[in-house]
Amino acid sequence: MFPALETELKPETLSDPYEDFMHHHLQYYGYFKGPTCLPSAGHAQIDAVGKDPLMLSSPLLRSRQLLYDELDEVNPRLREPRELFSFFSSRGPLQAPKWPIECEVIKENIHHIEWVPPEPEYFYQPTGDEKVPEIVGEEQGTVVYQLDSVPTEGAYFTSSRIGGKRGIIKELAVTLQGPEDNTLLFESRFESGNLQKAVRVGVYEYELTLRTDLYTDKHTQWFYFRVQNTRKEVTYRFTIVNLLKPKSLYAVGMKPLMYSQLDATTYNIGWRREGHEIKYYKNNMDDGQQPLYCLTWTIQFPHDQDTCFFAHFYPYTYTDLQCYLLSIANNPIQSQFCKLRALCRSLAGNTVYLLTITNPSRTPQEAAAKKAVVLSARVHPGESNGSWIMRGFLDFILSNSPDAQLLRDIFVFKVIPMLNPDGVIVGNYRCSLAGRDLNRHYKTVLKDSFPCIWYTKNMIKRLLEEREVLLYCDFHGHSRKNNIFLYGCNSNSRKHWLHERVFPLMLSKNAPDKFSFDSCNFKVQKCKEGTGRVVMWRMGVINSYTIESTFGGSTLGSKRDTHFTVEDLKSLGYHVCDTILDFCDPDQTKYTQCLQELKELLQQEIHKKFSNFGQDVDLEASWSDIPLSDIESSTSGSDSSLSDGLPAHLLNIANELNQKMLLKKTKKKRLQTRKQRDEQYQKNYLMRELKLAEDTQGRARFASTLQKQPTLLKAPEKSSSSVMRNEKPRLNETQLSGRDKGTSLEPPLISLVLPKNKETIQTQLSGRDKGTSLEPPLISLVLPKNKETIQTQLSGRDKGTSLEPPLISLVLPKNKETIQSKKPGFTASCSPKRSTNSGLGPAPDVKANWPRTRYPATRKDRSAVAAVYPSLHIYTYP
Repeated sequence: MFPALETELKPETLSDPYEDFMHHHLQYYGYFKGPTCLPSAGHAQIDAVGKDPLMLSSPLLRSRQLLYDELDEVNPRLREPRELFSFFSSRGPLQAPKWPIECEVIKENIHHIEWVPPEPEYFYQPTGDEKVPEIVGEEQGTVVYQLDSVPTEGAYFTSSRIGGKRGIIKELAVTLQGPEDNTLLFESRFESGNLQKAVRVGVYEYELTLRTDLYTDKHTQWFYFRVQNTRKEVTYRFTIVNLLKPKSLYAVGMKPLMYSQLDATTYNIGWRREGHEIKYYKNNMDDGQQPLYCLTWTIQFPHDQDTCFFAHFYPYTYTDLQCYLLSIANNPIQSQFCKLRALCRSLAGNTVYLLTITNPSRTPQEAAAKKAVVLSARVHPGESNGSWIMRGFLDFILSNSPDAQLLRDIFVFKVIPMLNPDGVIVGNYRCSLAGRDLNRHYKTVLKDSFPCIWYTKNMIKRLLEEREVLLYCDFHGHSRKNNIFLYGCNSNSRKHWLHERVFPLMLSKNAPDKFSFDSCNFKVQKCKEGTGRVVMWRMGVINSYTIESTFGGSTLGSKRDTHFTVEDLKSLGYHVCDTILDFCDPDQTKYTQCLQELKELLQQEIHKKFSNFGQDVDLEASWSDIPLSDIESSTSGSDSSLSDGLPAHLLNIANELNQKMLLKKTKKKRLQTRKQRDEQYQKNYLMRELKLAEDTQGRARFASTLQKQPTLLKAPEKSSSSVMRNEKPRLNETQLSGRDKGTSLEPPLISLVLPKNKETIQTQLSGRDKGTSLEPPLISLVLPKNKETIQTQLSGRDKGTSLEPPLISLVLPKNKETIQSKKPGFTASCSPKRSTNSGLGPAPDVKANWPRTRYPATRKDRSAVAAVYPSLHIYTYP
């Protein structure tokens, strides 16, 4: 299956130069263990080719990238592409899992045998007399085990390595004082293990604290740890004190799992359900944050000095998956129709495997006609029951059963057996090393933060472009409901109305004692838009499901009130294959019967809903027009808001950006109504008038001073020259205004454009006011480093006399040309608005020393108007 791992090189065949390079390259990085070819002989033959072209036909130089038939002729087909990563080697060890560098990992290899109990394991029946131990904590107890390598709050994943944290592994368990010391020795620093602290609060009583998902402060559900130094015929009590879910299957009879090492080696007995006095209750210690819940149980160990394990459910680790895939790769029959590829690498660098299962097609048309089925599991690492269902599916689809061969003939199966290997390795319950629930981020564009999800979605998108995807199933576990059921998506198309419910109904008929159709739900909630089920449905996969398997057992048929075993879960994988055949049977009898049954069930459900509201409805008329989402309640899945949002390593960056944004000046809130805008305008107007009234006296004094000393505007030579050198020519604007009771004076707008040439601009402006005579003053401005003078003359006449426009003459240095322009006079106006020309206005770095104002004048005293002149703003630029 893996040509890259084959080393059978014929001694008389020379290597291709490209292959010779790749051998050295892969061997250098540890991916290739095979022998390299002799470069000297290869180079000698290549040199000989240049001298003798006939040697091109020599069998010694044939490329091993092409396939040859029995007649030694080239077949135009390339060999299978070589793997980029050395997945497995029958002569070497498996690829060791990579851990975050904060995690300590013991060197022992943990392995459990598979075993099916000969008798059904029934639920625990509560008596009502179960003891509820009070939580005392480490203040009154003795800490016998505590992890000190847990990432602190606010930390995020940075890097990983095989074996986790560097350095010597510490002994976290207490040291026994002698053979009579009966203190239990705890350990969880192995693959998928989860226990953070153990406190001894009695001789045989221990309080246990679970570790939250790495880089989060949530999700304490999965537990898996080891105890040693046991005593038989003694009742021990264990109490987990920091569970987060208010409801649990432990409250309705579910038992924890125990594994005895001595029983496994001696009697070949594996995991079994054990425990008495099981109680799930609320923790009485309130930390002021979210409420915590406790799980307590008692147990008697079967042997003295035994090594035992406890787990929430049957563990299935990343190493277990690799061992299983290795057996497929080494099977000469299965490897012909099961191709193993690397979909991507996880955040920690662990391989996410992709299996393509189908029989070889005889023609390209036959290959293109095949529909696809996509299956995935373990997006939530603590839901190991999904891996056991996937294991049962793979066992059947890779077998030599006639049904399995038929499925491989008509379908292409794309299987991702473990979507979140990092979370599985470190013992998380729900999140990846990004600190987020991957099953809420199928719409993500953050490929580097969620590579497993991004590449999965991209693979399915490409698959949809090639062929129809008949079915998408993502295997999960459920902690609050018994049996197996699924979540789907209601079809909005009248053509496919109720078709998405046919497959789960068929599955319930094929597995009546395990699968509950009544527990299925097809409502698409807004909070589930990021799940794989909804995203694939919106991409065009009608039959898109999340299959939920309980951590407990069955309440149906012959398996009523019994726990599920690994064999029960594996059998469901077989039933999925059987249901696919029924669903695609050319004889549509079963399909039609299921559709009719669904319509009848839906009618009954509608009638029941309306009866509860005390209403009568005619189901014979338009009952099918009632939206299905109005009939169904919301799913009882986990709250997506707990694990939504940016990955942990981006949260710090986002917080810093938010703080910077808060420091910036916030924009003024826009007024929404006309009344609010009018009130704001009045307020601003009154404030402006008040300010102008305060400045009136000072401006009048300045105007009289200006009349007495006209040379006051002479600028200092040194400062003006610096301005002329640094400032670019731009447009100036001067505005004068005056107001008198009954008289309106609108000052002319004088715009001076001073170009780079040294030309003179003469501008004539005129203004008129009825019955008012203004004699213009002469204002001289001496520019620095030149003796030229800017003379500005304003003229005007009184009532009954025509108005001659004033002449404004600006003489610029070193230029003898003059440009004269006249602008017709205009009537003064009281409007205070400026010109809307955006090119007008002073330079931003040069501000006027005097704000604009209005000057009082009366009709009766027009001589005062002629005596007092408004200030004239003139800005000069080079």
